[in-house]
Amino acid sequence: MRTRILTKLLAACLVWTGISACGDQAERITVGSTNFSEQLILAHIYADVLEHQGYQVQRRMNLGSREIVYPALLAGEIDLLPEYSGALLAYVTRGEHEATSPDAVIDGLRDNLPDELLLLDAAPAENKDALVVRSDTAEEYGLIRISDLAPVASTLTIGGPPEMRQRRNGLPGLQDVYGLSFHRFRALDAGGPVTIAALTNGDIDVARMFTTQGVIAARGWVILDDDKQLTPAQNVVPLLRRDAASDGVSEVLNAVSSQLTTEILQQLNEAVSIERKDPAAVARQWLAESGLLD
Repeated sequence: MRTRILTKLLAACLVWTGISACGDQAERITVGSTNFSEQLILAHIYADVLEHQGYQVQRRMNLGSREIVYPALLAGEIDLLPEYSGALLAYVTRGEHEATSPDAVIDGLRDNLPDELLLLDAAPAENKDALVVRSDTAEEYGLIRISDLAPVASTLTIGGPPEMRQRRNGLPGLQDVYGLSFHRFRALDAGGPVTIAALTNGDIDVARMFTTQGVIAARGWVILDDDKQLTPAQNVVPLLRRDAASDGVSEVLNAVSSQLTTEILQQLNEAVSIERKDPAAVARQWLAESGLLD
């Protein structure tokens, strides 16, 4: 009799949500993030969708740079982290891997990540260094791709962080890969308010920014397609400790990745950086609207 009662209690406890989620038996996932708003949005998206599926989630947000969060992941202090494929590959290989296409970057990561870590499906969304122009500039010169700058670059001013002078995906790469020599380079900030103001005011014609910045969509600016893949792919991808990687966790996070596009990240970033909304609230609203909580 006692055995039958215990069996019935256990059966009642195991309600299907992709995991066994009864009391102390529920899987626990600690979600971490680095220290900028897009990371907070992504980490809250991961945390919320896992909680909705019955997982016990702890949030450790705004921990600092990759140099802090990656060792924390390896040490088991966190279990899950939103990452960017190209930047992560450069970090784990110390810049020695030269892949640039999305598939090649992911293959490089799978070959070089330690056994403790598992790379899940990459999202179409990329937070990638990009050349951005105002819509009137794009229309005047017929600019869609970086290659389209070739006939007019010598008359244009480009602006970006000072390191653009030396970095491979800065001025040297634009010269070597695309044959572009600009009339002038202005040292500004890394896609921040100084760069935004300079592009807005016409002090520069081309700006180095990041593809998911909300201000790009808000102002109708144009991201020029990196048609020769100078800059490595930077697809958003969940990085998970293998000992936390049940089939249920992987399926839930892969479903999120399948819906995340660069345009969606622009909109989410716009809500936080321009409309001043809370990253956690923005994450919850998108999940609700996307159907991922159904």
